[in-house]
Amino acid sequence: MKKLQHTNLQNIIKDSLKKAISYQDYRALVKDLVVKESTTGNEKTEDLANYTMLNDRRMKRWDKTVKVDEAVKEKIAKTNINQTWLVLTESWCGDAAHIMPVINKVAELNNTIDFKVVLRDENLDLMNQFLTNGGQSIPKLILIDNATNEVVNTFGPRPSEATKLVLDYKAKHGKLTSEFKEDLQGWYNKDKGQNAISDLVSLL
Repeated sequence: MKKLQHTNLQNIIKDSLKKAISYQDYRALVKDLVVKESTTGNEKTEDLANYTMLNDRRMKRWDKTVKVDEAVKEKIAKTNINQTWLVLTESWCGDAAHIMPVINKVAELNNTIDFKVVLRDENLDLMNQFLTNGGQSIPKLILIDNATNEVVNTFGPRPSEATKLVLDYKAKHGKLTSEFKEDLQGWYNKDKGQNAISDLVSLL
Protein backbone atom coordinates (compact mmCIF):
# COMPACT_ATOMS: atom_id res chain seq x y z
CA MET A 1 0.00 0.00 0.00
CA LYS A 2 2.78 2.42 0.98
CA LYS A 3 4.61 1.77 -2.31
CA LEU A 4 1.40 2.45 -4.24
CA GLN A 5 0.86 5.75 -2.36
CA HIS A 6 4.49 6.69 -2.99
CA THR A 7 4.21 6.00 -6.75
CA ASN A 8 0.92 7.88 -6.82
CA LEU A 9 2.51 10.95 -5.17
CA GLN A 10 5.40 10.90 -7.64
CA ASN A 11 2.92 10.81 -10.54
CA ILE A 12 0.90 13.67 -9.05
CA ILE A 13 4.08 15.76 -8.68
CA LYS A 14 5.11 14.90 -12.25
CA ASP A 15 1.73 16.06 -13.57
CA SER A 16 1.90 19.31 -11.60
CA LEU A 17 5.44 20.04 -12.77
CA LYS A 18 4.19 19.90 -16.38
CA LYS A 19 1.89 22.83 -15.55
CA ALA A 20 4.45 24.70 -13.42
CA ILE A 21 5.76 28.15 -14.35
CA SER A 22 8.77 30.17 -13.21
CA TYR A 23 8.47 32.83 -10.51
CA GLN A 24 9.04 35.51 -13.18
CA ASP A 25 6.15 34.13 -15.24
CA TYR A 26 3.99 34.03 -12.14
CA ARG A 27 4.75 37.69 -11.44
CA ALA A 28 3.84 38.53 -15.05
CA LEU A 29 0.58 36.56 -14.66
CA VAL A 30 -0.35 38.50 -11.50
CA LYS A 31 0.42 41.86 -13.18
CA ASP A 32 -1.80 40.84 -16.09
CA LEU A 33 -4.63 39.87 -13.71
CA VAL A 34 -4.39 43.29 -12.04
CA VAL A 35 -4.91 44.98 -15.42
CA LYS A 36 -7.93 42.72 -16.03
CA GLU A 37 -9.21 43.32 -12.46
CA SER A 38 -9.26 39.55 -11.96
CA THR A 39 -7.65 36.82 -9.86
CA THR A 40 -6.39 33.25 -10.06
CA GLY A 41 -8.46 30.46 -8.52
CA ASN A 42 -11.89 28.95 -8.99
CA GLU A 43 -13.63 31.82 -7.22
CA LYS A 44 -13.60 35.18 -8.98
CA THR A 45 -14.91 37.90 -6.67
CA GLU A 46 -14.24 41.62 -6.44
CA ASP A 47 -12.64 41.12 -3.02
CA LEU A 48 -10.23 38.48 -4.34
CA ALA A 49 -9.38 40.69 -7.33
CA ASN A 50 -8.61 43.51 -4.88
CA TYR A 51 -6.36 41.20 -2.83
CA THR A 52 -4.56 40.25 -6.06
CA MET A 53 -3.93 43.94 -6.78
CA LEU A 54 -2.67 44.53 -3.23
CA ASN A 55 -0.46 41.43 -3.41
CA ASP A 56 1.07 42.53 -6.71
CA ARG A 57 2.24 45.70 -4.92
CA ARG A 58 3.51 43.71 -1.94
CA MET A 59 5.50 41.32 -4.14
CA LYS A 60 6.94 44.22 -6.13
CA ARG A 61 8.12 45.80 -2.88
CA TRP A 62 9.57 42.58 -1.44
CA ASP A 63 11.26 41.67 -4.74
CA LYS A 64 13.22 44.92 -4.38
CA THR A 65 13.80 45.07 -0.64
CA VAL A 66 14.33 41.54 0.80
CA LYS A 67 17.93 41.30 1.99
CA VAL A 68 19.83 38.09 2.69
CA ASP A 69 22.71 38.26 5.16
CA GLU A 70 26.16 37.81 3.51
CA ALA A 71 27.08 34.76 5.62
CA VAL A 72 23.75 33.13 4.76
CA LYS A 73 24.25 33.95 1.06
CA GLU A 74 27.62 32.24 1.15
CA LYS A 75 26.23 29.17 2.91
CA ILE A 76 23.39 28.78 0.38
CA ALA A 77 25.67 29.36 -2.62
CA LYS A 78 28.20 26.74 -1.47
CA THR A 79 25.66 23.97 -0.79
CA ASN A 80 24.98 21.43 -3.54
CA ILE A 81 21.20 21.33 -3.19
CA ASN A 82 19.97 19.88 -6.51
CA GLN A 83 16.27 20.33 -5.73
CA THR A 84 13.10 21.53 -7.38
CA TRP A 85 11.17 23.88 -5.12
CA LEU A 86 7.52 23.62 -6.12
CA VAL A 87 5.15 26.07 -4.48
CA LEU A 88 1.33 25.92 -4.45
CA THR A 89 -0.26 29.36 -4.34
CA GLU A 90 -2.99 31.71 -5.57
CA SER A 91 -2.69 35.40 -6.42
CA TRP A 92 -5.18 36.50 -3.74
CA CYS A 93 -3.26 34.90 -0.83
CA GLY A 94 -1.74 37.48 1.54
CA ASP A 95 0.76 35.13 3.17
CA ALA A 96 2.01 34.05 -0.27
CA ALA A 97 2.64 37.65 -1.32
CA HIS A 98 4.96 38.12 1.65
CA ILE A 99 6.70 34.74 1.38
CA MET A 100 7.12 33.97 -2.32
CA PRO A 101 9.56 36.82 -3.04
CA VAL A 102 11.66 35.51 -0.11
CA ILE A 103 11.65 31.93 -1.44
CA ASN A 104 12.66 33.29 -4.85
CA LYS A 105 15.51 35.36 -3.33
CA VAL A 106 16.89 32.24 -1.60
CA ALA A 107 16.43 30.04 -4.68
CA GLU A 108 18.28 32.57 -6.87
CA LEU A 109 21.37 32.23 -4.67
CA ASN A 110 21.95 28.63 -5.74
CA ASN A 111 21.87 27.43 -9.34
CA THR A 112 21.02 23.87 -8.22
CA ILE A 113 17.57 25.05 -7.01
CA ASP A 114 14.81 25.15 -9.63
CA PHE A 115 11.94 27.27 -8.25
CA LYS A 116 8.55 26.52 -9.83
CA VAL A 117 5.02 27.78 -9.18
CA VAL A 118 1.65 26.05 -9.58
CA LEU A 119 -1.85 27.27 -8.75
CA ARG A 120 -3.61 25.45 -5.94
CA ASP A 121 -7.09 25.22 -7.50
CA GLU A 122 -5.63 23.70 -10.69
CA ASN A 123 -3.60 21.16 -8.69
CA LEU A 124 -5.91 19.90 -5.95
CA ASP A 125 -4.55 16.35 -6.16
CA LEU A 126 -1.15 17.74 -5.20
CA MET A 127 -2.57 20.14 -2.59
CA ASN A 128 -4.45 17.31 -0.89
CA GLN A 129 -1.16 15.46 -0.33
CA PHE A 130 0.21 18.41 1.66
CA LEU A 131 -2.59 19.66 3.91
CA THR A 132 -1.94 21.75 7.02
CA ASN A 133 -4.13 20.57 9.93
CA GLY A 134 -6.52 19.17 7.34
CA GLY A 135 -6.77 22.46 5.40
CA GLN A 136 -5.60 23.46 1.90
CA SER A 137 -3.44 26.25 3.30
CA ILE A 138 -1.13 28.16 0.97
CA PRO A 139 1.56 28.96 0.12
CA LYS A 140 2.93 25.43 0.46
CA LEU A 141 6.47 24.79 -0.71
CA ILE A 142 7.49 21.22 -1.57
CA LEU A 143 11.21 20.43 -1.77
CA ILE A 144 11.90 17.66 -4.27
CA ASP A 145 15.29 15.94 -4.70
CA ASN A 146 16.07 16.03 -8.43
CA ALA A 147 18.16 12.85 -8.34
CA THR A 148 15.53 10.63 -6.68
CA ASN A 149 12.27 12.60 -7.26
CA GLU A 150 11.64 12.15 -3.51
CA VAL A 151 9.96 14.85 -1.42
CA VAL A 152 12.62 15.77 1.15
CA ASN A 153 10.77 18.51 3.02
CA THR A 154 7.98 21.08 2.99
CA PHE A 155 7.62 24.67 4.16
CA GLY A 156 4.59 26.86 4.73
CA PRO A 157 1.99 28.16 4.78
CA ARG A 158 3.75 30.62 7.11
CA PRO A 159 7.21 31.11 8.62
CA SER A 160 7.68 29.50 12.05
CA GLU A 161 7.22 32.69 14.13
CA ALA A 162 4.07 33.71 12.23
CA THR A 163 2.73 30.15 12.64
CA LYS A 164 3.20 30.44 16.40
CA LEU A 165 1.37 33.80 16.46
CA VAL A 166 -1.55 32.27 14.53
CA LEU A 167 -1.77 29.15 16.70
CA ASP A 168 -1.57 31.15 19.94
CA TYR A 169 -4.28 33.53 18.76
CA LYS A 170 -6.56 30.70 17.60
CA ALA A 171 -6.11 28.89 20.91
CA LYS A 172 -7.15 32.01 22.81
CA HIS A 173 -9.90 33.40 20.54
CA GLY A 174 -11.08 30.37 18.55
CA LYS A 175 -10.61 32.01 15.15
CA LEU A 176 -8.58 34.67 13.35
CA THR A 177 -10.18 38.14 13.33
CA SER A 178 -9.59 40.92 10.78
CA GLU A 179 -7.70 42.82 13.52
CA PHE A 180 -5.35 39.88 13.96
CA LYS A 181 -4.81 39.66 10.20
CA GLU A 182 -3.76 43.31 10.21
CA ASP A 183 -1.36 42.61 13.07
CA LEU A 184 0.06 39.71 11.07
CA GLN A 185 0.67 42.03 8.09
CA GLY A 186 2.50 44.30 10.52
CA TRP A 187 4.62 41.36 11.67
CA TYR A 188 5.58 40.54 8.05
CA ASN A 189 6.53 44.16 7.39
CA LYS A 190 8.70 44.31 10.49
CA ASP A 191 10.32 40.90 9.95
CA LYS A 192 11.27 41.72 6.31
CA GLY A 193 11.46 38.04 5.32
CA GLN A 194 14.18 37.13 7.82
CA ASN A 195 12.23 34.39 9.63
CA ALA A 196 11.33 32.72 6.33
CA ILE A 197 14.99 32.88 5.23
CA SER A 198 16.20 31.16 8.42
CA ASP A 199 13.42 28.54 8.13
CA LEU A 200 14.42 27.77 4.54
CA VAL A 201 18.12 27.58 5.37
CA SER A 202 17.38 25.11 8.20
CA LEU A 203 15.68 22.84 5.62
CA LEU A 204 18.78 22.62 3.41
